[in-house]
Amino acid sequence: MNISELRQSAREIWEAALNAASPATCIRNFIQVAHGELSVAGKEMPIRGRLIVIGAGKAAARMAQVIEELLGKYVTAGLVVTKYGHGLPLQRVQLVEAGHPIPDAAGIRGVQQTRQLLKGLTSSDIVLCLISGGGSALWPAPAEAITLEEKQKVTSLLLRAGADIREINAVRKHLSDLKGGQLAKWAAPAHVISLIMSDVIGDPLDFIASGPTAPDTTSFSDAIAVIQKYGLQVPKAVLERFQEGACGNIPDTPKPGDPVFKTVDNHIIANNQLLSEAAARKARELNLNTLVLSTGVEGEAKDIGRFFAAIAREMDRTGNPVKPPACILAAGETTVTVQGDGVGGRNQEMALAWAISMASRPPNRPSCFASVATDGTDGPTAAAGGLVDPATCSRAVERGLMPSKYLQRNDSFNFLNATGDLIVTGPTQTNLMDLQILLVA
Repeated sequence: MNISELRQSAREIWEAALNAASPATCIRNFIQVAHGELSVAGKEMPIRGRLIVIGAGKAAARMAQVIEELLGKYVTAGLVVTKYGHGLPLQRVQLVEAGHPIPDAAGIRGVQQTRQLLKGLTSSDIVLCLISGGGSALWPAPAEAITLEEKQKVTSLLLRAGADIREINAVRKHLSDLKGGQLAKWAAPAHVISLIMSDVIGDPLDFIASGPTAPDTTSFSDAIAVIQKYGLQVPKAVLERFQEGACGNIPDTPKPGDPVFKTVDNHIIANNQLLSEAAARKARELNLNTLVLSTGVEGEAKDIGRFFAAIAREMDRTGNPVKPPACILAAGETTVTVQGDGVGGRNQEMALAWAISMASRPPNRPSCFASVATDGTDGPTAAAGGLVDPATCSRAVERGLMPSKYLQRNDSFNFLNATGDLIVTGPTQTNLMDLQILLVA
């Protein structure tokens, strides 16, 4: 296999993975309806009252479409919030597009309309809650005395500091009236069924979209610890709220064992293990010796890129950990500590770091590396990631570009755009973190 064939194989592998992660496939495996009986993960319940559909996340529009296709006339009303540009036509469920990753006023209006839908429900009613990655930003509900601008600032500070999603959501939950299980209170006493597409390593229910229908395992003290860890100068009102909460003067989010969760069922319908297994099946179809290295990859993106370069060299030299022709797969969510003024995302930065590392010690065998955001958006860019090979930096130098300077400036988008190594998928209507694909001929 030459470089061109390897790169085409990488494309086929990530496309197979994204197809398997489609909400249409995942939801149909969990929910059916017949003769007025709703079946969710094998549990049946009659549809006696209203059936309200709500949701938030980058996959929310497609999830709502599938629910409309499956449940049709049984849907009384609904509203889902998704990222700008991720909307799809819906018949019975209203759609709102809002800001992500920084929340905006459109998201607040979406939350207010959602809360109105949940007023006056009874124990005969069902609330079907569709949750996917991005829900934290798309469902902003600032707590009392906290403004949207203050939430925006805190979110920006955490992202630029390189905080991971658990840390970010521990803070978000304690600045919100909805997150950390509080949405379950809004819907009570109705039966709440949450269908969740996980974008968090390990699938912790209370961290995916900040766990709006799950018991919260974090506290105000945890939120303070995150702020202190990164030395963030947060707005005064935010710090005061956290301190008051830690002292017990503000009620914390509902915890495990709270009676409100007796009528709540949370179901993980897709995660990155599903994604990795689909990628592995495709790689084996392409006659590649395949290893799924991990579904819990995290850390600084550029460091992970260098690590994958070390694996490529090891495979070239010794045939370990998999004898070529081979495919090494991994999934997870890394972070970028922003120190420059460039444009990029964690997947693009990882790909650029791999390319630089491979250029310094090129292997004998052809190889390539791809890192892809499964939602189609890597950082504040229109790209999903990068697909690079050991000649990427040579192509850059021919154009007068200095690869190391682009990495220092966190400017991976402009670098990969110039070398023709960007991955652009557009909105994928799913969100199961990131996928890494290393191929060695």
